[in-house]
Amino acid sequence: MMKFRFRRQGNDPQRERIKQELFAFNKTVEHGFPNQPSALAYDPQLQLMAIGTKSGAIKVYGAPGVEFTGLHKDTAAVTQIHFLSGQGRILSLLDDNSLHLWEIGGKEGHSYLEEVRSFSLPGRPGIESTSATRVTVLLLKLNLDLLCVGTEGGGVHFLQLPTFSLLDRSLFHDEVMQSAPEEYKCGKSLGPVEALQEHPQQAEKILIGYSRGLVVLWDLNTRHVDNLFLGKQQLESLVWERSGNTFVSSHSDGGYLVWTVNSSTPCTHQPTTSTIPYGPFPCKAVNKILWRTTETGCVNAAQRTVGGMPRASYGDRHCLTILQDSTHVTLDFTSRVIDFFTVHCIDQEKEYDDPTSLVVLLEEELVVIDLATPGWPTIPSPYLAPLHSSAITCSYHISNVPSKLWERIITAGQSQSANQTHGDWPICGGRSVAPESKQKELLLTGHEDGTVRFWDASGVSLQPLYKLSTANIFQTDCDHNDSLTQAGEEEWPPFRKVGCFDPYSDDPRLGIQKICLCKYSGKLVVAGTAGQVIVMYLSDEKSDHMIDVATVDLLQDREGFTWKGHDRLPPKTGSVVFAPGFQPVVLVQCIPPAAVTAVTLHAEWNLIAFGTSHGFGLFDYHRRAPVLARCTLHPNDSLAMEGPLSRVKSLKKSLRQSFRRIRKSRVSGKKRAVISNPTSKVQEANAQLAEQDAEMAPVQRRIEARSADDSLSGVVRCLCFADTFLRDGTHHGPTMWAGTNSGSVYAYALEVPSQEKFSEQSVEAVLGKEIQLMHRAPVVSIAVLDGRGNPLPEPYEVSRDLAKAPDMQGSHSVLIASEEQFKVFMLPKVSAKTKFKLTAHEGCRVRKVALVTFTSVSSEEYCENGLVCLTNLGDIHVFSVPALRPQVRYDCIRKEDISGIASCVFTKTGQGFYLISPSEYERFSLSARVITEPLCQVDVDRLHDLTVLRYSKLSHCLHLQFEHNEVFSCVIKICSSKYLQARMKLPVLSSPFLESPNSSADLTLDTTGELTVEDVKDFLVYVLHLDTLYVSCGRAVYEGAVNDS
Repeated sequence: MMKFRFRRQGNDPQRERIKQELFAFNKTVEHGFPNQPSALAYDPQLQLMAIGTKSGAIKVYGAPGVEFTGLHKDTAAVTQIHFLSGQGRILSLLDDNSLHLWEIGGKEGHSYLEEVRSFSLPGRPGIESTSATRVTVLLLKLNLDLLCVGTEGGGVHFLQLPTFSLLDRSLFHDEVMQSAPEEYKCGKSLGPVEALQEHPQQAEKILIGYSRGLVVLWDLNTRHVDNLFLGKQQLESLVWERSGNTFVSSHSDGGYLVWTVNSSTPCTHQPTTSTIPYGPFPCKAVNKILWRTTETGCVNAAQRTVGGMPRASYGDRHCLTILQDSTHVTLDFTSRVIDFFTVHCIDQEKEYDDPTSLVVLLEEELVVIDLATPGWPTIPSPYLAPLHSSAITCSYHISNVPSKLWERIITAGQSQSANQTHGDWPICGGRSVAPESKQKELLLTGHEDGTVRFWDASGVSLQPLYKLSTANIFQTDCDHNDSLTQAGEEEWPPFRKVGCFDPYSDDPRLGIQKICLCKYSGKLVVAGTAGQVIVMYLSDEKSDHMIDVATVDLLQDREGFTWKGHDRLPPKTGSVVFAPGFQPVVLVQCIPPAAVTAVTLHAEWNLIAFGTSHGFGLFDYHRRAPVLARCTLHPNDSLAMEGPLSRVKSLKKSLRQSFRRIRKSRVSGKKRAVISNPTSKVQEANAQLAEQDAEMAPVQRRIEARSADDSLSGVVRCLCFADTFLRDGTHHGPTMWAGTNSGSVYAYALEVPSQEKFSEQSVEAVLGKEIQLMHRAPVVSIAVLDGRGNPLPEPYEVSRDLAKAPDMQGSHSVLIASEEQFKVFMLPKVSAKTKFKLTAHEGCRVRKVALVTFTSVSSEEYCENGLVCLTNLGDIHVFSVPALRPQVRYDCIRKEDISGIASCVFTKTGQGFYLISPSEYERFSLSARVITEPLCQVDVDRLHDLTVLRYSKLSHCLHLQFEHNEVFSCVIKICSSKYLQARMKLPVLSSPFLESPNSSADLTLDTTGELTVEDVKDFLVYVLHLDTLYVSCGRAVYEGAVNDS
């Protein structure tokens, strides 16, 4: 029998199958605004927008729910992006001078983005410097078969698309300077190519702008300079007017010039008009300019420029100017302008551009201006909202939001968007095929400026719903927004503040630290950095009332402690006007005014609990009366008196504590001192569990007990309310639990009056249990489980028949999660039931904990409760409840990403969010059933391009094979060139021949290999079928091309 004693239990196949149906880890979508954007592009045919970042990512957006993400293999900044319009292809340029081609592909009914080709421009023979071939500007021809590449050395190279074949027709300085007048040849170089623009009416001509100011109209067919425009200022950008008769150049002096193109004047010395909008004083450069025409009885030229501000007065402003006749608006942003484009008519047969929207990509947000509405208001964005409009300080998630609360929040948010238009979102390409979420989800984010923002987290697009501000409750020094928004009518330039990114905070004490919302009663608790705890009710009407203020002294007159931190925020006196939405009813001020570290709400009992680094308090917000205040400070907790904003922390004390820990860790072979006088029955339970686990010691790491005099040991880490058995096993009632940084747990029995007697009787609290964990590890979470081991329902869920009543017949238990281990104790005796030593087994520490319900993929009826924990190593563990058996483990966050780990928040359905940058949340799922990911389709037809690509390759091979046979070579040239010309002019047609397996359109050709007889036969057969294939729409075009030959 002994041989089976230490035999390990094998995996149960049935249990493994159930685990596969319950758990699955996926990183699904990135919410928010891309970090460090560097490039912008727009496809007017597919109505898609692409954003490139400095980390090498490309993000494509269309209609809400349509998102693609691609990442370059090398981590290099994306400097330019261009769409091959209508083809679902994207061309990207990186700062390592490499070009990359991306395609939107399809698989299993969903579209995705993949890289298909890359290219680097070779150096010019005889020139050693690589900077000469560094790409400065790209131009995609409208027919999408040619890419013009401008370089720093002043050369223009030409690549065939989509093969990236370098054509032997490059243009260099010397060829251009031959046509320049003698006075312009002063020995100075023309400089880098700054701009390339295709003629809007003559596709064979391009406009080339050099840094020195010279602009050349170059004919690609004749390789001849048609016109020279001798600019004298450093060039920044060029843009054509729609007719092609004039163009505009912007320059480094803050001005722009209008040039007239006249074939009879090959060399133009002076522009038609020269304008410096904000002169005559020195101005910043106009980096980019667009010219769009509209029809309002006459043609109005609307120029949109970025930059050009007077250096001395507004050199630090980030502006974009819109000019239309006498209308002049200067859009003032709070972050740098990266790029912009207009959504306008692209039909060449139309006379006017008629722009409808202006899309501006800023360093920290995306702003869309409605140009079709008078006053040019902004259009609210359904995605790409700047989560970090003020720095995020905390987050809170609510699952399964009731429809009534949802509608009230949306209504309150709509009343805040008076300055925005509710027009259609202009970037609406593709379609989402993801199933609609069955329930509504809210993500609340607290910010440094004292605001709480409500986000719709139900789907792929994280949409802003409502913004709550707490700053108007307090008296702050000043409101910097007033000075920016109060612009007089006579002010010049005519600034208009646009965008919601605001990196400034009036007072760091306003920062939100903790949030708690009751989704059934609409009551909200918000706690801040200066010890302020605000209770709010949701109201549909505007209100003008005074705020009740109460103070709670957490030190309880303890001697020897002096607060050295910041002062409390003084509340406003008198009545305050509040807009519809969440309105404050009572302000509870903690004394000392330290940052609130934990908060919880029980709306049925009208109670809130809050904790700081000094202790915790209990407050009855219905009677506006404090119920309890408990100080948790240790006599050596001097750092707790300095506060997070204090600069008097002792370096000597920190070093002393560090060396003390090192000495303790070096002590080996000594047993931990036994606590002689346990403060509760938990110490006995700990001792029993330690004896039971003695035989497992060889596989566990040794964990040293923490000193009781460690700094900040009194910090309250978690709070919770529960209706459970605390005094005896027959009578249950309201309780409150608090856990601290030193491993202490306090449990209070509460006497809560009935609903009818709330106003008459006060709530009373009596200490029921006081627990001290052996290792003194910080308590991260406390949860009470019913007789079946299930978490207790939320307030109002049972009374409103929204959840099953908890099991009050069996024995309840309490799950205490510390940074090192999880323990389950039976109530009310607090006897040890089970535990799992995470630090001893895995060598990591717990950072975040949540109880999650996992539903099976195969059956919605089957579900399990699990304990999810995130460790300091960035991995996630799932344990069964209440048995605490390990289920799965996943690597989620890099262990170096401390801010990402600290920002993680779990949902009750098995999903989670964490910050991957100050402006982006990464969403992940641990559930095999509940997954929120972008599933979308973009219809792209690239048959035309594939056919041209493959037959151009075959034609090239045939030329190589038969270049000595003049007759056959001539036939091949005529057939192939005229076929391609006809094919370029005809629409894409479906054909049984093209779809057949023997069709040469399905061939993958290699230009380096030898041609077979079958290849030649397929090519000639295809040429013979050309007339049959396109007789319905292009017979005349093809026959005319052959007859001309």
